[in-house]
Amino acid sequence: MSTQERIRSNRLDRMAALAGAGARVGMNYLKHYGRQAISGQADPDALQEKNASEVFRTFSELKGGPLKLAQMLSIDQSLLPPAYAKQFARAQYSAPPLSYPLVVRTFRREFGKDPRDIFDTFEPQAAHAASIGQVHRATRGGREFAVKVQYPGVAESLRSDLAVVKPIALQILGLRERDVAAYFREVETRLLEETDYEKELSSAMHLSAACAHLPQIRFPEYHPEFSTRRVITMDWMDGETFDVFADGPAPQDLRDSIGQALWDFYAHQIHDLRVFHADPHPGNFLVSGDKLCVLDFGCTKTIDAAFHAKQFAFLDPALETNPARLAATMESMAILLPSDTPAQRAHLMTLCKRSLELLSRPFRSPRFDFGDPAFMSAIYELGEENRKNDALRGIRGQRGSADTIYLNRTFFGLYSLLTRLRSRVQAPIPTGLVFE
Repeated sequence: MSTQERIRSNRLDRMAALAGAGARVGMNYLKHYGRQAISGQADPDALQEKNASEVFRTFSELKGGPLKLAQMLSIDQSLLPPAYAKQFARAQYSAPPLSYPLVVRTFRREFGKDPRDIFDTFEPQAAHAASIGQVHRATRGGREFAVKVQYPGVAESLRSDLAVVKPIALQILGLRERDVAAYFREVETRLLEETDYEKELSSAMHLSAACAHLPQIRFPEYHPEFSTRRVITMDWMDGETFDVFADGPAPQDLRDSIGQALWDFYAHQIHDLRVFHADPHPGNFLVSGDKLCVLDFGCTKTIDAAFHAKQFAFLDPALETNPARLAATMESMAILLPSDTPAQRAHLMTLCKRSLELLSRPFRSPRFDFGDPAFMSAIYELGEENRKNDALRGIRGQRGSADTIYLNRTFFGLYSLLTRLRSRVQAPIPTGLVFE
């Protein structure tokens, strides 16, 4: 992959690039409707593909907030029109790396030294490039390290990036700003945290220690002495990338074992620690033998006991047959609002009941088979149906807790990973939940 020689770090330059992408998308619409008016024919799928490619190209060059948003949205394909889902999925792996001189500049600013003044060897070509930073392989004293270097200007420009990206995202998702303002604030908070590598270092060391007892989970050792707010250093870990393992010839018993380890890792964090790794996409995991290696703790989320109790009350089996109990549970999470009409309440309760029946299936089975493609297909189909549901789009108001966005993202990502693994997993209802 060719390297990127510069990154726009000036706020005005980045705003101009995003505005330019928006203008080009608008021009594509004008051309599309012009062809339709003249000939009576136009291909809406081709329009979406062209616009999606334009948006992703700009996001990829800018990196930071725009590319991270693309990565987040790509986890739940039902949120996006198919052309955008296809393009944004590339954000997990195919960001162009920055050239070595830009990496050297970051080291000089952070350490006052070049990388090769700190390490015995430092590979100039990035081993992996992502949305916020890229990873280089290094050695010192016979030990191998993975050194993650943040892209220049990402942290400083994030707020202004998101302000410009927000209208693009709202248009793609078909949402109104005032209905999702709290959710965008939550996304901004988490993304700002992801640019703070000192926080990531602290989170990684805390969670890796708190999960050290899990027998099939492995974590790298982190090195504060070679880390700063914009550089983080850990041991290099060897293994197959998650997607290569999942798409390869691994036997079923190993798929089940790795899948169970992944489920137990998340169950322990969410239900016991109440702080969890909230970025479950394939690029953050390796498989080494029969062990699952967790590589990145840039995005973590903390939830309190009150929210946990309300959120997981939706696992109560009685909700499927007790409308009053379902309504009360939905009201406790502000999914049903006092301003809703009877017809709107009925519509939302029907939708919620269908979603619960589908999404809680892993918890209802002694051993759930994520290898059955019908499960994720049903989730995608329900999401696509909801995305096109005019009645649902007509129900206004800010609903739910902003804390749900990263929890839901985590479970959707977890389900997607397990489906790709084709694992059979035991997923019991968490102990300690009290259904009233």
